[in-house]
Amino acid sequence: MITEKKSIFRPFGALKYLFRKPHTFCFPFEQKPTAARYRGLHLNDRDACTGCGNCADICPNQAITMIEQPDVEPEPGKKNELPQVDYGRCCFCGLCVDVCPPGSLSLARDFIHIAPSPDSFLAYVPDTETSGNESFVPESEYSIMKASLAHRLAGNPGFVSEMDYSLVEFERTPMPLVSCDERKDSFVEIVKGFSAEQAHREAARCLECGLCEDACPAHMAISDYIRAIWEGDNDKAVRVIYERNPLPGICGRVCTHKCEEACGIGRRGEPVAVRWLKRFAADGAPIDRLESALGTGRVPIRDKNVAIVGAGPAGLSCAYYLAVARYRATIFEALPKPGGIMRYGIPEYRLPYHVLDKDIGTIASVGVEIRCKTRVGEDITLDDLHRDFDAVFIATGFHVGRSTKVEGVDHEHVLQAIDLLRDITEGKAVTVGKKIMVIGGGDVAMDVARSMARLQMDKYGKIDTAACCLESEEIMPASREEIDEAREEGIAIYPSRGPDRIDIEGDRIQGLHTVACTSVFDEEGRFNPTFNREDTRFFEADMVIEAIGQAPDLSYIPPELDERLEKSGRRIKVSEQFQSSVPWLFLGGDLIQGPDIIHAIANGYEAAKGIAAFLEGTS
Repeated sequence: MITEKKSIFRPFGALKYLFRKPHTFCFPFEQKPTAARYRGLHLNDRDACTGCGNCADICPNQAITMIEQPDVEPEPGKKNELPQVDYGRCCFCGLCVDVCPPGSLSLARDFIHIAPSPDSFLAYVPDTETSGNESFVPESEYSIMKASLAHRLAGNPGFVSEMDYSLVEFERTPMPLVSCDERKDSFVEIVKGFSAEQAHREAARCLECGLCEDACPAHMAISDYIRAIWEGDNDKAVRVIYERNPLPGICGRVCTHKCEEACGIGRRGEPVAVRWLKRFAADGAPIDRLESALGTGRVPIRDKNVAIVGAGPAGLSCAYYLAVARYRATIFEALPKPGGIMRYGIPEYRLPYHVLDKDIGTIASVGVEIRCKTRVGEDITLDDLHRDFDAVFIATGFHVGRSTKVEGVDHEHVLQAIDLLRDITEGKAVTVGKKIMVIGGGDVAMDVARSMARLQMDKYGKIDTAACCLESEEIMPASREEIDEAREEGIAIYPSRGPDRIDIEGDRIQGLHTVACTSVFDEEGRFNPTFNREDTRFFEADMVIEAIGQAPDLSYIPPELDERLEKSGRRIKVSEQFQSSVPWLFLGGDLIQGPDIIHAIANGYEAAKGIAAFLEGTS
């Protein structure tokens, strides 16, 4: 083979590159800048992180583990856990960032980790410089020779979560509502409820992180019943709900939905509509199918009898769980129909009576006896109940209105909200003023203002109702939706104003004098309002309604029994399962923890367990 003869001077040709700029860079003395959205080492804002664990669930390489932080107290909507990354497994795909609901997790442009041992790759809990970790240093102090998980460049963000491209759906499925013009002159239910398609779409938003379940007073398996709705198995959803809550139709409408406040998606978007999904499941189970769905019917009965005083949410809940545990439960209710404050304190446009009747009918169907128009203390005494029953559970709620006690409250047209709402429910004739002023800023105040506005519209053809309260709008106790809907219906709301006196001339109310409230609580968080008496305002009115809270009526408890009950302040002291210092007597609901329907339901569930333990001698 003949080959070309090469020149002996050919190697010197490389000298021409000696003074040219190289295409490579001299690492580590030179660094090549990374792209703006580079996927390097993790960052996690610990203050924003909820510990939901979605990052760990989605990781395809199981590189993330949620690690409990013993020095951090869990709170509603936040677990005491943080993600720990194993960089021996991580492929830097960024799925953990894309699925992070609060957007706390991101990837920096750091990508170098120098360490003598590979073990340091396996247990890294990401942080940020804002969380106070000293491993992040400014550029002037940063050295590539020290680059590690303990020596990183501050202010070096890379791949971050963007809501428009996130794997999380931040927008809630809209809930159909009756228009304001259609509803403000009637008590027709406002919320129409989800269709099957809407419920499926909303259920698909749930990430099953369990933050809602931790926050729910009843600790319902919310993720499980939402998944059942998403799967189209409504009977399963109902069975899951009834494990902890026998009033799903009611709670699906008027629950305070603490679960939604804790929802991780709500940190940046709208929380999953847990309450409306519960309503969808409950409404989708006809009364004739509930029994088979629950697998209960009239259950076998043990030879133990429990008396329950009050057919409100706590009493009904306790009776249901006692009955399914095969104990005889009898409820004594003073009013004509069961339901307590749910029936006699919540207007029908929020909670229709047929929904109440359906939920209560299911409870009666498992063998619970409900005796209405039977007032304990008059028709029957606690001593009688103690004699005839093995245990007694008191759950009478708050049915007595509190008064401002300002000058003029004794006038016949100064009324209590709770009494008015009860009269409306019972269909009694109600006095309707042409100009109505409501004192209070809670849900009951909004309920009575909106109810009276409807009666005004029916009688006079126009609405002239207003409400004032001590609280500023930011801290008004009423729910945001109640405030917004009240305003939409034409009700004027005046926050940060307290009642001073009711102006009366002859036998007629002229109006309400108010003063500016500068603060409601003192520095220690106690109720201690202060006023600016130079800032006054007069509101014309011919009718004033007080809605500043309710109190219990425990006059049916005999003095000798009351003396035996241990108390904590004004409340009767009970155990974790609501047993009082008198062993056969249990108390729950608003009397112990409230007022709040879901807390009352949770109380009833736990009290039923406590009563069962007492009856079997294991408490």
